[in-house]
Amino acid sequence: MTWRERLPAVRGKLLMDEPLAALTWLRVGGAAEVLFLPADEEDLADCLRALPADTPVTVLGVGSNVIVRDGGIDGLVVRLAGRAFGEVHVDPGPRQVIAGAAVLDSAVARAAAKAGISGLEFYAGIPGTVGGALTMNAGCYGGETGAVLVAAWGVDRTGERRVFTVAELGYSYRHSQAPAGMIWTGAVFQGGRGDPEALGQAIAAITQRREATQPIREKTGGSTFKNPPGDSAWRLIDAAGWRGKRMGGAMFSPLHANFMINTGEAAADDLEDLGEAVRADVEAKFGVALEWEIRRIGRRRQRRA
Repeated sequence: MTWRERLPAVRGKLLMDEPLAALTWLRVGGAAEVLFLPADEEDLADCLRALPADTPVTVLGVGSNVIVRDGGIDGLVVRLAGRAFGEVHVDPGPRQVIAGAAVLDSAVARAAAKAGISGLEFYAGIPGTVGGALTMNAGCYGGETGAVLVAAWGVDRTGERRVFTVAELGYSYRHSQAPAGMIWTGAVFQGGRGDPEALGQAIAAITQRREATQPIREKTGGSTFKNPPGDSAWRLIDAAGWRGKRMGGAMFSPLHANFMINTGEAAADDLEDLGEAVRADVEAKFGVALEWEIRRIGRRRQRRA
C-alpha cells in the first residue's frame, strides 16, 4: 500500500492530486499529491501523528508570497482555512489581539484599530496571513512581527502542540529560529493605547500608499527579494535594468521593481528563471547576492532533453 492509501480518517478534507495554482496569488504551479484542509487544530494534530514519519509535509497559507513549482508538491500539503483558524478577537484590557493563523494580516490591523489598540497598523500593508507573518517575521513601513508578538502556538511535525514566547523565536530580519516543520495555528499580539479614528486614518494612508506604489491588482507575490543590508532590492533591480523587463509571461513590475508579475501566461518556471536571471545580473554588476523572499516550493517540471 502507498502512503496515500494509509491516510488516517480526518474530520476535515483530504483531496488527492489537487491543483494549487488557483490558491496562490501568482496563479501558477502544479498539484498537491494530497491537500489537507483540517477541521481544527486537533484534527491537524491527529493527522500528523498518524502520518508516516517520512511523508513530506508542506504548509500553504493564502498563497501571497509563494511560487508553487510546475511539477507540483510531493507529500501532504496543509492549508488552514475556515472558522477554526480564521477568527480574530480583541482583549481591550491588556490591549491584545488574538488571531488564528489563517487571519489576514490586514484584518489584524483593522480589528486593533477599531478597538483603539495602536502599533499594529503596519499589518495593513502586508499581503498575507498571521501564519506567514509568524514564519518570516513579516513587516513593512517601520513595523515587524517580532516587535508586537507576545506568543505563538501551533503543531509540530509529530502532532505535538507547542507554544513559544516571542523571545524563544529568535526573530531577525525576515527570519525566525522556530523549529523546522512548525505549523502555526494562532498568536497573540500586544499593542498600545490609541484613538480609533486616528488609527483608521493611518491604515487608510498605508492602503493608499500601497495602491500608489505597488502593483497590488496584478498577479504578484509581493516583495520578491529581501533587502540587502544598507540597500534596497528594488533599487538594485532597477539599476540593473530589469524594471518592466519580461521573460516569457513573467516580468518585474514597471511600478515597483521588486515585485514580480505573472502577465497572464507565465508558468512557475518563467517566474523562477526570471528571478534567478536578476539575481545573477545584480551580483555581476554590483557584487550583491539578493536573497529570495518569495518561497519556492515543490518540484520543477521535468524538461525534455
